[in-house]
Amino acid sequence: MADTAQPTAIALEDATVAFRVAGDRVYTAVEQASLSVAHGEFVAIVGPTGCGKSTLLNVAAGLLKPASGSVNIFDQPLAGLNRDAGYLFQADALFPWKTALDNVAIGLEIKGAPREQALQRAQGWLKSVGLGAFGNRYPHMLSGGQRKRVGLAQVLIRDPKILLMDEPFGPLDAQTRQIMGNLLLELWNADRKAVLFVTHDLEEAIALADRVVIMSAGPSARIIGDWRVKLPRPRDISEVRMEKDFHELHREIWGVLKDEVMKGYVQSTQAAGVG
Repeated sequence: MADTAQPTAIALEDATVAFRVAGDRVYTAVEQASLSVAHGEFVAIVGPTGCGKSTLLNVAAGLLKPASGSVNIFDQPLAGLNRDAGYLFQADALFPWKTALDNVAIGLEIKGAPREQALQRAQGWLKSVGLGAFGNRYPHMLSGGQRKRVGLAQVLIRDPKILLMDEPFGPLDAQTRQIMGNLLLELWNADRKAVLFVTHDLEEAIALADRVVIMSAGPSARIIGDWRVKLPRPRDISEVRMEKDFHELHREIWGVLKDEVMKGYVQSTQAAGVG
């Protein structure tokens, strides 16, 4: 449960994100989006492909500046990169020439930590993600799920106050995604960081999050729904999906989301000249 005594971790207020495209034409990706993530809260964003989910994540990270509206991090205006956040991307961000241990340790080394201390802490985090015996492996020697575990340790070793996650488990098979989801919940439950999690999988969003936010199809995508997930914690992803309350909430959210998914599909096929 979020701690309401703490400052709000992320607060977007009427944020509009627009890009200049061919000539003087302006493409509005997201329009007047207002979204808050409380301290210790896990919020998932779901919407059609290309609706601006990752755009909002990049705004919270300070990688994109909105054309209008405001972005506050722990009640302070965000200027530049969000130094309180750790970002886990969909694609692997590991250095191929470094071992798993060195990939995790580098987050501390670039901040000036002595190498021996960084390696010791990195080994502890590899153990926390179930890879204690894999520190000497290079990324190409690891499975997709193992690389995701290294990436998670790489982010968490820096102890960010906020986790920004952009479809981090998307490339994985269904079974590995469940394992990674349970691992994420276990690690998150230990200190309850604020999490903003982007996914295209509604079931994954409900199983993980405290709140599920739905975006409309783009362009000019908006936030069109915000549901609180009242399923008790701790959760096991495979078990919670069997619960009656899970299915009722899924049915309610999908009733809104499916129309936007179809709109997004029609737009993408028209843009590609299909049909």
